[in-house]
Amino acid sequence: MAKPDSAKAPVSILSFATDLPNICSLTGLLCTVLAIYYAILGLFPAAMICLIWAVFFDWTDGIIARRLHGRNDKQREFGGQLDSLIDIVSFSICPAIILLSYGRFSPWFLPGAFIILATGVLRLSYFNVFGLVEKSTYMGLALDNNVILLVFVFLFDGVISQPAFAVFLYILLMLLAALNVASIKTPKFAGRWYYALMLYTVVITAIYSRQLLHI
Repeated sequence: MAKPDSAKAPVSILSFATDLPNICSLTGLLCTVLAIYYAILGLFPAAMICLIWAVFFDWTDGIIARRLHGRNDKQREFGGQLDSLIDIVSFSICPAIILLSYGRFSPWFLPGAFIILATGVLRLSYFNVFGLVEKSTYMGLALDNNVILLVFVFLFDGVISQPAFAVFLYILLMLLAALNVASIKTPKFAGRWYYALMLYTVVITAIYSRQLLHI
């Protein structure tokens, strides 16, 4: 006689770490940890390289998950939760730390860091409950778009003075935070946009790697 579901042995936590999409997600998390590390050290070109790769792996895990056959409902549900939690670290905590670090951890930058985190958790909580507004439309600007723009903007670091760029960065991140929770519809980039991101990631990596050689 089969045992009821409640009597079955619970699935181990680490068993989900062998799921290919989750491996990809965790690789993106590693990139984020490195980005935070380099940001705290003030090595922003290295931080930007790691951060754009975090975005790349965030996009890739979803593609793998959709194309991989044989995954059960629990694996899909776990993968969705893992992806969302990693998004908080990669696209909210990490940018907040970058802002604080570039502002030399001045108390004036603490409100901005809080706003980045607050709007990030509000946005992801909203998405986890309501999902897409339409088949390929978000409510508000997706958090990964913040990072895609951020790594581009940092190319201009050094063109103007550090204090001026810090103010510009502060204002930009506040505007993006407002867009993250705004009642506006934004497209979900997929399909050919993935290949555009792949090219963008390679180009950004090459540019910042060249900068690192001259530090």
